[in-house]
Amino acid sequence: MPTLGGLRRRGYTPEAIRNFVAAAGVSRTNGVVDLAMLEHFVREDLNKSAPRVMAVLHPLKVVIDNYPEDNYPESQVEELDAVINPEDASAGTRKVPFSKVLYIEQDDFREVPPPKYYRLSPGREVRLRYGYFITCTSVLKNDKGEVVEVHCTYDPATRGGNAPDNRKVKATIHWVSAAQAIDAEVRLYETLFTKSNPDEVEPGQDFTANLNPHSLEVLPQAKLEPSLANAAPGSRYQFERTGYFCVDKDSVPGKLVCNRTVPLKDTWARIEKAGRS
Repeated sequence: MPTLGGLRRRGYTPEAIRNFVAAAGVSRTNGVVDLAMLEHFVREDLNKSAPRVMAVLHPLKVVIDNYPEDNYPESQVEELDAVINPEDASAGTRKVPFSKVLYIEQDDFREVPPPKYYRLSPGREVRLRYGYFITCTSVLKNDKGEVVEVHCTYDPATRGGNAPDNRKVKATIHWVSAAQAIDAEVRLYETLFTKSNPDEVEPGQDFTANLNPHSLEVLPQAKLEPSLANAAPGSRYQFERTGYFCVDKDSVPGKLVCNRTVPLKDTWARIEKAGRS
């Protein structure tokens, strides 16, 4: 069973826990409540309060070949406006640096895209969140044949994410500027057990048979936008397109440690909707 201390360290808010308890109710008999219900309430609460930031958990280097430069890799840096929280207009905007060299998620690029894959691939144009349209022109690979660097061109007329000629792109991806990025360790937590009811075991087994060997994944080389440089332990954020995260007390100057509270996907909302239909 998770402890309240463990929930709080992962970023669960008191409001979310109270709302979950109120919704689950009290029974005279033992029962099992779907974990998705608890996750629903923490998403609902953090959606209203958590600042948005961009974080790249599995970095892939992107070089914009036609971006202005002085002495590559040290190049021009401009600041773009980004929304802090779309659910709270009073929160305003923040500045994010943009430059010639960026990091994007490895999953946001495919050299040979599968069907219905609309993110970055050779010859395809995508939108960088709050930034520009970019088009992949070439890639660099290591000795194993793995893509380690993607080269692109950008359209300077699309600053802010819209094209003057009204052309559309099918994907928007997040990014961070490489030179200003903050190093971080990110801990991705999954369920502790592989079954919703750990006591569902074969004869002769106990609940330990259902322990999830992949309940924790540690990503040691994540890159975060520089607005998190002075983030205090306990601070909660939404990493755009990824999930909600909380700064852990193990953080030290120059190296943040962030715990994933919950992914953005809301399973409980679908369960609840299906139950009403």
